Amino acid sequence: MRFKLIVTLVDDEHTDVILKAARDAGATGATIINNARGEGLKKARGIFGMEITAQRDVLLFLVEEHHSSRILEAIAQEGQFDDTPGTGIAFQLDVEDALGVQHQINSLSETVQDKL
Repeated sequence: MRFKLIVTLVDDEHTDVILKAARDAGATGATIINNARGEGLKKARGIFGMEITAQRDVLLFLVEEHHSSRILEAIAQEGQFDDTPGTGIAFQLDVEDALGVQHQINSLSETVQDKL
C-alpha cells in the first residue's frame, strides 16, 4: 500500500473544521503541530503599524494514495484557500516508506480493493 502526506497550514481557529472535512473525505487521523508562524506575500499590520502574526497549526495527514486527492480537495474547499488570501495552504508529498501504520493498512485494505 502506498501513502501520501498531506501537509496543511491553517489559522488555529480553523483547525477543527479542516480536521472534520479531512475525516469526512476519508482521512483516518492527523498529527497537529500548534503555534507555527508564517507570512504570505504581504505582512499583516495592525494598530500603530505593528506586525500581526496569527498563530497557525500544521496538520499532517498520512493517507492512502487513492484517497489523497479527494481529501486534499475537501481540505482546500472547506478552508477556502483559493477564495480568500491568507487562509492557509495544503499540499501533498509522496511517502517512500511508512512504519507504524499497519492498523491503517488493515482498515483501508477493503476500501482500496474496491477501487482497484
